[in-house]
Amino acid sequence: MELSNNHPIKLINTNHKKTENSDDILKQVEQYGLKKVQKSATKSFALAIFAGAFIAIAFVFYITVTTGAHNAPWGLIRLAGGFAFSLGLILVVVCGGELFTSTVLSTVAWAQGLFSTSQLLKCWGRVYIGNLVGAAAMLALVVTARMHLLDGGEWGINALQVAQHKLEHSWAQAFALGILCNLLVCLGTWMTFSSKDTLAKSILIILPVAMFVSSGFEHSIANMFMVPLGITIKAISEPAFFISHGFAVADFAHLTWSNFILHNLIPVTLGNIVGGGVFVGIGYWLIEAEGKNSTNKINNPNNNNQLTHFGDTSIMKNRLKNVTVKEIMNETPLVFAQNQDIYQALALLTDKAISAAPVVDQNQQLIGFVSQQDILRLLWSEEYSTELTYQISHAMQTEILTIDANQTVTTLLEFMVVDKNKLFPVTDSGMLTSLNYQSYEERLKAASANRPSVYPVIDQGKLCGVITRHQLASLVVKKYSPSDQTETQAA
Repeated sequence: MELSNNHPIKLINTNHKKTENSDDILKQVEQYGLKKVQKSATKSFALAIFAGAFIAIAFVFYITVTTGAHNAPWGLIRLAGGFAFSLGLILVVVCGGELFTSTVLSTVAWAQGLFSTSQLLKCWGRVYIGNLVGAAAMLALVVTARMHLLDGGEWGINALQVAQHKLEHSWAQAFALGILCNLLVCLGTWMTFSSKDTLAKSILIILPVAMFVSSGFEHSIANMFMVPLGITIKAISEPAFFISHGFAVADFAHLTWSNFILHNLIPVTLGNIVGGGVFVGIGYWLIEAEGKNSTNKINNPNNNNQLTHFGDTSIMKNRLKNVTVKEIMNETPLVFAQNQDIYQALALLTDKAISAAPVVDQNQQLIGFVSQQDILRLLWSEEYSTELTYQISHAMQTEILTIDANQTVTTLLEFMVVDKNKLFPVTDSGMLTSLNYQSYEERLKAASANRPSVYPVIDQGKLCGVITRHQLASLVVKKYSPSDQTETQAA
């Protein structure tokens, strides 16, 4: 169809920016925390067990990679171990798991008042205990497999030294190292919300995790495996094991359960909560809250957008030509905000038997359009997972066909039902574009237009209603009813 610039029916492109902004990510983090609290206790606990096991597996990888590298530069050894340990958080993100150190980001949803403090603490508690169970299960398997004897026992000595070093920190030092650790874990997790691609999420996690591990920051769930592993190796090993590697049992005197719980696990856990839940979670929430209070300006999607208009014709000379869109449109349509959950949107569209609905900002400016098909396509891409935190902004279309409230319905009808390029296959200069001869009737049957059945109606730049193919069909039925024809003939 030929396009012109003097027609009130427009194709509006509201998609200024493809990437996620900080406000979009914050909303995703809110939903992330809410879903963690709302998840059934059984499912949450089971996923927490997996996450604890994943982190333990990552520490096994770390010990293996760093064992026997005595002559390599200290920093490079630590970096290699950090890259190896990033496997743990990648497994949590990709395979699914409830990890305490990232679950503390639920403070964002808590600060928004989406659930109570008791619900928050219950969620943290079951995830923390589940992580402990997963770490303990992996500890039992590693000890039973006698992995501490790898490389002539060097693997076990490495594990003992790592565990011993963790218990040499003062309480304040362990607390500070816990803060630093979960700053990076939660920043890495936060970054994953900027992408929907699994590979991209995995890559985003690697450097923050490698940095905290190589720098010796303290992760409470990793320590649930690492320190008990050292204590267990010390308990089951004969004195000859230590002597053969130039050590004595007394060299690992710090490896006791009381030291572990009082001087490592407690301060590191508290530090993890402060670093992730307070510094990252609440910190970003306060920044965004301040930003919303200081400015409430949202770009008018009708400004600085590329507008494309399609041409006016008058082929349909009939009784509908004086009826305007505003006379039959739905003046109180269902509308969505861009931060609404896609599952809720799909439920509303289905319940009201509506195929699509506009997306507006608080000023009733049209910013998008979302259909059942858009949402189902997004769900299909994620294999219909019920754990998604996607919002309407992720599924909505930003190139939107709109119609002016004062436009006649005949113009919209023609655009919806007829593809004029197929009906009249000629160029502007009259040159034939098809070599296959077809009669007008044959071309008309093939000239079906592949266009939406629902259109937002705009008046003075703002959404004022919605018009659908069903409403237009109802108007045609009303105007051409048999009784109406009889009355006309009698007159």
